Amino acid sequence: MKGFYSLLGFVYMVTTSFYLSPRKAIVRNEISTKKIERVATTTEKTASMVESSSEGLYKSITFEQGHELNEEVFFKALLGFENLKKAGLLNSDSHLLTVCDFSLSSNTKRLWVIDLNNKTVLFNSLVAHGKNTGEEFATNFSNTNSSLQSSLGFYITDATYNGDNGYSLRLLGMDKGFNDAAYRRAIVMHGADYVSDEFAAIHKRIGRSWGCPAVPRDLTQPLINTIKGRNCLFIYYPDQNYLSKSEWLKA
Repeated sequence: MKGFYSLLGFVYMVTTSFYLSPRKAIVRNEISTKKIERVATTTEKTASMVESSSEGLYKSITFEQGHELNEEVFFKALLGFENLKKAGLLNSDSHLLTVCDFSLSSNTKRLWVIDLNNKTVLFNSLVAHGKNTGEEFATNFSNTNSSLQSSLGFYITDATYNGDNGYSLRLLGMDKGFNDAAYRRAIVMHGADYVSDEFAAIHKRIGRSWGCPAVPRDLTQPLINTIKGRNCLFIYYPDQNYLSKSEWLKA
């Protein structure tokens, strides 16, 4: 009988060794909860700091009154710019950001070249979209050869050359499936006579390219010479498919 009680005591010790008193269980849960809360708070603070920094930068840029780049478009462009830097695709000291907002009328100055270091707008210009992308407003985009459509997304500017459209700038598309065929399609930045206020006054819209972001002839050389050589260009349109899939727009 004595052996039976000894065995019973041993079983009790083993089974209760895995048992936490309600008080201890509560304390452990509280510690785990506090750790989770601290991580969440840190993440929220980091996101808030990034957002605050972007807002501060945007507000410090000297846009011409009435020709401001949309704030949300700027935030997306800046996010992609920073992600391209982190990926080593832009130089660490890169500070030029070019944005085309194709949600706007082609009759407006919807291209901006921004010096992020000096917080100044170097160029604010008309820019054409592709013939099959739309009339005055852009609506359709493609990454397909011979589509004559513009392609959305982030580009890195490459080398210059003189071709059929004169002085031109090669563009390297960074968004897979959206603009990575740009080089093969010969999507470049070049000048065009049809990108002008005079053309728009006659035709109710500026002219259209075969998919290239064409700029006014008189700005071609200074603009291209400013942004050539591995700088960032972002062509924006509120296309939810693109915005949700671009790897460069992930925080």
